[in-house]
Amino acid sequence: MGTLSFEAKKAYAARTRKSNYLASLRLEGFKTSLADSNSKLPSRDEILNALAKPRR
Repeated sequence: MGTLSFEAKKAYAARTRKSNYLASLRLEGFKTSLADSNSKLPSRDEILNALAKPRR
């Protein structure tokens, strides 16, 4: 068996991380689908802007 490249290892880790995250959501009772694993997650700044409340 040949050695794997660093890029192949990174891709495998990313796939496994997403798969494990979706499995943990299902265990907690959230409904997930295969499409959820392909969607891009929002950045930290996008989340903070969405949660920020306008000051009066």
